[in-house]
Amino acid sequence: MHSFYGSKLLKALGVLAIIIVLASGCYYDKAELIYPGSTTDCSKVTATYTAVKTILAGKCNTAGCHNATSAAGSVVLETYDQAKAQAARIKQRAFVDKTMPPGAPLTAPEIAVLTCWINSNTPNN
Repeated sequence: MHSFYGSKLLKALGVLAIIIVLASGCYYDKAELIYPGSTTDCSKVTATYTAVKTILAGKCNTAGCHNATSAAGSVVLETYDQAKAQAARIKQRAFVDKTMPPGAPLTAPEIAVLTCWINSNTPNN
């Protein structure tokens, strides 16, 4: 008789453990954190290379970073062609990994400009 109740208890605990594990896998994240730029309305953003160049000059191609003199990681971001060639890397490092730029993170408007510029195939305008 003792083993009958012990068996039922073990089964119930096992089912409970499975439910807890499955339920802990369900959560809600904010889309803008998982998919940066996905909620940006690019029709309201001036995503020109001129705007991008201003951001890069202030946050990226500065002394000790991504200018021709220092070229951290062998990446220079001073010209349109250089920025276009590194667009995927910029997106990964600045929006996904959030490791760039170090020390002075991008503002929401800067992220919107870069996101829309990259998502519109990096126009030279």
